[in-house]
Amino acid sequence: MVGQRIGYVRVSTLDQNEKRQLEGQVLDRLFTDKASGRDTARPQLAEMLRFARDGDTLVVHSMDRLARNLDDLRALVQDLTRKGVRVEFLKESLVFTGEDSPMANLMLSVMGAFAEFERSLIRERQEGIALAKQRGAYKGRKKTLTPDRAAELISRAGSGVPKSVLARDYGISRETAYQYLRHATLA
Repeated sequence: MVGQRIGYVRVSTLDQNEKRQLEGQVLDRLFTDKASGRDTARPQLAEMLRFARDGDTLVVHSMDRLARNLDDLRALVQDLTRKGVRVEFLKESLVFTGEDSPMANLMLSVMGAFAEFERSLIRERQEGIALAKQRGAYKGRKKTLTPDRAAELISRAGSGVPKSVLARDYGISRETAYQYLRHATLA
């Protein structure tokens, strides 16, 4: 019996674009969390773990999308492979089946440790920014476009001008153009 190809995607914030993570992958089912990877208390992760069966393949963009804590990452991979689920990490080009080589297990540990380290650096920076804001020393990044130029961008987007053209015309990235448009819809 051939199992299903299951995708798991995680982004940390609601405004991040999760679509690029498994773009081009043929999947039978996709689970998406918009939550921090600091722990495993994520609704779609729990649902995916309940759903996955022997013979299935779980496809994840990268290890840090599954977990940012080494212990959690190892436990998740072990739990899945014990159930007979094959785990593929695309970015790292690693596959785990439960019959893994010592090198594969080393790579899981090393890459997982890097994800955990990165998470601790992010937390440290966030705490520093919060303290600076309390002192009034941190105002955030200056807006790229003036309010008039932002309104013009929004108007042109409403007229059907492609986002890539807008980004080029205003000298900003496509993601920045999308951020201006998202803020306009929230206002």
